[in-house]
Amino acid sequence: MSDRDWHERLAALGLEIVGEPRALAGGDIAEVSRLETRQGAVVAKRDDPRTLAAEADGLRALREAGSALIVPEVIALDDDLLVMEALDAGGRRDGARLGEGLRELHGVVGETHGWPRDNRCGPTPQRNTPCADGRVFQREQRLLALGRACLERGSLERTTFAALERIARGLEAWLPDAPPRLVHGDLWSGNVLYTPRGPAIIDPAVYYHYPEVDLAMLTLFGHPGEAFFEAYWDGGAPDDWPRRERLFQLYPLLNHLLLFGGGYRGAVERTIAELA
Repeated sequence: MSDRDWHERLAALGLEIVGEPRALAGGDIAEVSRLETRQGAVVAKRDDPRTLAAEADGLRALREAGSALIVPEVIALDDDLLVMEALDAGGRRDGARLGEGLRELHGVVGETHGWPRDNRCGPTPQRNTPCADGRVFQREQRLLALGRACLERGSLERTTFAALERIARGLEAWLPDAPPRLVHGDLWSGNVLYTPRGPAIIDPAVYYHYPEVDLAMLTLFGHPGEAFFEAYWDGGAPDDWPRRERLFQLYPLLNHLLLFGGGYRGAVERTIAELA
């Protein structure tokens, strides 16, 4: 979008730009810019209207949860344009506060696993059809949905998909059903910001499910630190946490395999072998 277009679009929403728009990382999926306005700094994102509506819905849900985590405020949603509060990085990395805030967020309990609307995990459509049983939701809406997509694209061997299907069909044998908790849904380290006001979370793909899906995503490509886990568990991790961690890492690994190809096939195969 040209500078003139930015000025016109934001002026129609009651915002007056001062200075030049600055493109932000993430523009490979959507057009994202930071803009200084007389009303304060904002981040504006252009994308498919349904995708932006789902993101705005998720941001509002995270803010309404009332946790100590900072979530950008949605300022305006206008068709293919989402305008939200800009957050500044540069704060102290505080794993304990992140853990405490995430524990508070996961304290919000829903009626069913899933969400009233579908959304996206990165650019991948994410099905959130509500389900009373968390095992069924994980099997049908996460593991098998992504596994079939990878199989159809040729990214997953049929023997590997068969092993994945056996794991998915066997969840009831070891994973207890649990109350559905509000989760961010795509909580990799790039969606955590340490601001001067404290830890913040951005770019959600929210739904209700097992809270460990957020923890497993945080540890998939990094580690939030011992202080984080001490604050989050507040008394010790469940005995089967290592198995849950590997289980809930399968979905994002399948998503990466679907998006980026064979470089993630080995990680998917190893995780399936560990769970078999």
